[in-house]
Amino acid sequence: MSDTSADGATPRKHTKRRSIAGWRFVLCAVAAAVVLGGLVRAFVVDVYYIPSGSMEPLLEPGDRVLVSRTEYRTGEIQRGDVVVFDGRGSLAPLHSSDPVLTQAVKQAGQWLGLTGSDTVYVKRVIGVAGDRIACCTAGDPRITVNGQPVDEPYLYPQDAPSEQAFDVVVPEGRLWLMGDHRSESADSRALLGAPGGGLIPEDRVIGRAQQILWPFERSTEIQRLELDSVWNSAE
Repeated sequence: MSDTSADGATPRKHTKRRSIAGWRFVLCAVAAAVVLGGLVRAFVVDVYYIPSGSMEPLLEPGDRVLVSRTEYRTGEIQRGDVVVFDGRGSLAPLHSSDPVLTQAVKQAGQWLGLTGSDTVYVKRVIGVAGDRIACCTAGDPRITVNGQPVDEPYLYPQDAPSEQAFDVVVPEGRLWLMGDHRSESADSRALLGAPGGGLIPEDRVIGRAQQILWPFERSTEIQRLELDSVWNSAE
């Protein structure tokens, strides 16, 4: 009895072909999932790893935060929003000096949510276009927005609103951004005297931080501030 089929192929060859086809399907499915995930993270939502304590107590080092990339396509950036932005050209060098391979490894770690970024930052919006932001008046340590002192209940305990004096008018298309842990935050204050005067371009904003995803015990929505209660004196 012959061990070949009608078309002359042996059962072993059929099995090998099915195995190859199966692996091709798996690889194609994985590739499609990676591409789809990349598109979603590039245009809809992304995940950002918090590398430092500059936004404590709201965000802690090691938190993974969900960032909406679509919210500001139809809405405006508001005072009090926690935003993730590309700091190249402001808080970070415009071009990296790392070798290409090192950059690729870093980007892979950032995409997987395993490491933070040297060029992407998370801060709170304190001033928008047209605002005059200053600190601080004699006898009152609070930051003023358009001449009115503002209470900031989100600040890190015992932190002063700012140990550094400043008085800035925010031009069109720019933002004044600060961390909640003011004594540990490199933010707009660090850029006073530099080109742009500490003011971050709006088009550098990647999106609004919406939710802490990880660790699970800290998973919670990052609420937009009730401007009437927190910024009432500045409105």
